[in-house]
Amino acid sequence: MFIDIDCAQIKKYGQNAFGDYFVSKRTDNQERVIAVLSDGLGSGVKANILSCMTSTMMMRFIEEDIPIQKAAQTIMDSLPVCQVRKISYATFSAIDCWNDGSVWVVEEGNPTFLWMRGNQEVEPEYQEYTSPKFPDRHLKIYQFKAEVGDRLVFCSDGVTQAGIGTSGYPIGFKREGFLRYVKDCITQKSDISSTELSSKVIQKALSVEPEEHAGDDISCAVLYFRNPRKAMVFTGPPYNKMKDREYCLSFSFFNGKKAICGGTTANLVSRELKRDIINLPQPQSGDLPPVAVMDGIELVTEGILTLTRAAEYLEREELKHQDAAGQLVDFFLSSDMIEFMVGAMLNQAHYDPTLPIEIEVRRTIIKKIKKLLEEKYFKQVTIHYM
Repeated sequence: MFIDIDCAQIKKYGQNAFGDYFVSKRTDNQERVIAVLSDGLGSGVKANILSCMTSTMMMRFIEEDIPIQKAAQTIMDSLPVCQVRKISYATFSAIDCWNDGSVWVVEEGNPTFLWMRGNQEVEPEYQEYTSPKFPDRHLKIYQFKAEVGDRLVFCSDGVTQAGIGTSGYPIGFKREGFLRYVKDCITQKSDISSTELSSKVIQKALSVEPEEHAGDDISCAVLYFRNPRKAMVFTGPPYNKMKDREYCLSFSFFNGKKAICGGTTANLVSRELKRDIINLPQPQSGDLPPVAVMDGIELVTEGILTLTRAAEYLEREELKHQDAAGQLVDFFLSSDMIEFMVGAMLNQAHYDPTLPIEIEVRRTIIKKIKKLLEEKYFKQVTIHYM
């Protein structure tokens, strides 16, 4: 299974920093995902520091293979108490899960997470640990096996307490409202992504707040266990021309979506697979060459310029562009596991002194895109050089 993960957040109205903090990591072998959502006491910079410290410490403990329950107990027993409000400086939920569906979850103070199988909730069993130092602190420890199609949905109390004190929600949105809305979203769109579902939840919570001003930090994190959506990008001709047909056939037989980046590469595939390239009209706006069409290929673009611009869009999180680079970004983000076939033959056009100096060579750009997709968008990326 592939674990599709994302988190959406809204700051408390009038604050310039998130009081909730979310951190996640996919391990180098791509088999494990670790994530922590922490809610710092209060809001603003102080809450941000507290939640960031809690999440980072918890993440580091789990990464070092300290059992998640022991790590959580250590964090819970170490967090100081606010002398004014007499409550913990931060609450947290931590998740440690594997591609085979094995899941550990620990919670302290956050709203109880949702385990959804289709549009129905599954109620897992848990063990409870009470801090010997702070008897009012209770840790819930869950261990279970997720199946394909399952989702784990976490939130801060900014979701469950949204709208509190209003005529429509005198005691807040509550967990029941949270569950009901998640069920509705999944019923309407059974394959809804983690990105879309988490965004919908926080927007719903915001919509029930007075004047749609967030009365607290609002966060929702979603993990979706599903079969991976695979994609391959072929860019640059192989170093050894004798391998042209071999690599083109390998690309053709790939079981997933396919894209070509580069005019030379597109001509190579067209020649070896005997498929026509249909150039589309130049768009009215934008400075990138337009996309082309080839039978059996989802996207055909120019090479270095388009890849460089796509990397810029990913880095700046500008995901709504309609030019060739924007379409390439859509191609990336609609996939889970992305393979790059990168040719090693040099294209002298990339060294033309009249071209912009900021254009990077293909390998460097692909490495940058890989890093961005893995670290910012939680994708699984591999590169094969030819």
